[in-house]
Amino acid sequence: MTTEKQTNGLTYAQAGVDIDAGNAMVDQIKPLVRSTRRPGADAEIGGFGGLFDLKAAGFKDPILVAANDGVGTKVKIAIDTGIHDTIGIDLVAMCVNDIIVQGAEPLFFLDYFATGKLSPEVGVHIVKGIAEGCLQAGCALIGGETAEMPGLYARGDYDLAGFAVGAAERGTLLPKDVSVGDVLIGLPSSGVHSNGFSLVRRIVEHSGLAWDAPAPFASGKTLAQALLEPTRIYVKPLLEVLKGGDGVNALCHITGGGFPDNIPRVLPDGVGVRLDLDAIAAPPVFGWLSRTGGVAEAEMLRTFNCGIGMIVVASADKAAAVMERLAGAGENPVRIGETVGQEGAERVRTSGSLKL
Repeated sequence: MTTEKQTNGLTYAQAGVDIDAGNAMVDQIKPLVRSTRRPGADAEIGGFGGLFDLKAAGFKDPILVAANDGVGTKVKIAIDTGIHDTIGIDLVAMCVNDIIVQGAEPLFFLDYFATGKLSPEVGVHIVKGIAEGCLQAGCALIGGETAEMPGLYARGDYDLAGFAVGAAERGTLLPKDVSVGDVLIGLPSSGVHSNGFSLVRRIVEHSGLAWDAPAPFASGKTLAQALLEPTRIYVKPLLEVLKGGDGVNALCHITGGGFPDNIPRVLPDGVGVRLDLDAIAAPPVFGWLSRTGGVAEAEMLRTFNCGIGMIVVASADKAAAVMERLAGAGENPVRIGETVGQEGAERVRTSGSLKL
């Protein structure tokens, strides 16, 4: 048996994985992570797991609520254009908006960043957006994972996944008591948010426009900048409304599947909705997508949020008060329909038409 040390063997770095680059990135993001501290979490990273103290956060008998998501092919626009500082906001938004709709407060967040070749500079920009999203949601960034995987991802490519956990006191979870006659209140989106981007990218390709061309629907922005507008985070205003009084029976995050697939998720058996499309003021981006791609209204409604990123379902006798509380929390609520008795298999019926 030989005891000679091998001096010319392969290294992990030669295989395409740079541990030193990963450590350098961790050092650079520590201040960003630390900025998301909140009661219950010190937002330090470096251990094998993140910690959260529910008692320190003020909970007495909590139910935990968890959600995970990604940003889909919207990330491809960030990669192609080198605009990496907002995609992290989308990542947080897609998770925490799913937690607030259940009446829970998002408490902490973890991210997963996988790439073919790690660029610490790109990674820091992404985490900067994640930290900003956590600040908007009031949750702590308590950990994450960076994976360099040459051969699985091309150089420069990356993907993101996010994981959030929240809590609500027992007995306060949503939806609850949704019944015929409730009012649907829409909260505006910031644009396309993070769904339907495979179709968006196909439409852009069809248009012949470059990513750095002026956006036809947004003055002073390039097409990429306008389409990368980050997803709105509705957590803080909705927490204010939920804590400010009763009347909210359900919340619905309009993501993939649009109105027809998401609204039924909060409806009990035998209840449907009637949407007044005339009440929805779709931002110009949706009109451009519809016209440029020849996308029919029904397809727009099932693919995009069309200007409504969140729906509040309120009791009819308290809807006015709920709208007043929403306005006081900085929202621009609009009545967009009501719950009705279900007729046949269709849960979501519409009247009027989108202004595209």
